Amino acid sequence: MKWLGAILIIITCTWIGFELAKRISNRPKQLRQLKVGIQALEAEMVYGLTPLAEASVRLSKQLGHPVNLLFERFALKLELKGESAHVAWEQSLEETWSLTSLLKSEREILRQFGQTLGQHDRDQQQKQIKLTMVHLEREEAEARDNQIRYEKMVKSLGFLFGLLIVILMI
Repeated sequence: MKWLGAILIIITCTWIGFELAKRISNRPKQLRQLKVGIQALEAEMVYGLTPLAEASVRLSKQLGHPVNLLFERFALKLELKGESAHVAWEQSLEETWSLTSLLKSEREILRQFGQTLGQHDRDQQQKQIKLTMVHLEREEAEARDNQIRYEKMVKSLGFLFGLLIVILMI
């Protein structure tokens, strides 16, 4: 019975380590998806003159989970509730944030981006989008660096922490 408990502890700690490593590896992917989404939104708005709600619906179908939910909920709030772009973006960000692997710094970048949506003319909007892209690229580079540094370590630490607990209990 003691061995079964020890094995369960090691398996649980290892699983926790793998889940944390998964969050670390998902962060760069989600940042790339956000960059693609914002670039596509820029193209739709500036060149296609597509309304934000319609462009967001299209993007939600093209992007992967959970980034697609951000654009999907943004479109719903714009269409159904008639919210302003800033308020709709902010609410969508709040609703979907817990599903992402992103950090507070990325949240602030996206929040600032949302404050400019629909507030400026085309040229100014393009400048704001480019600024957002620069910030997201910096964050993505940092996320890739962290992934290389910490992903394997976190997996190993999960197993080793479980082993430590078992040794201390015996």
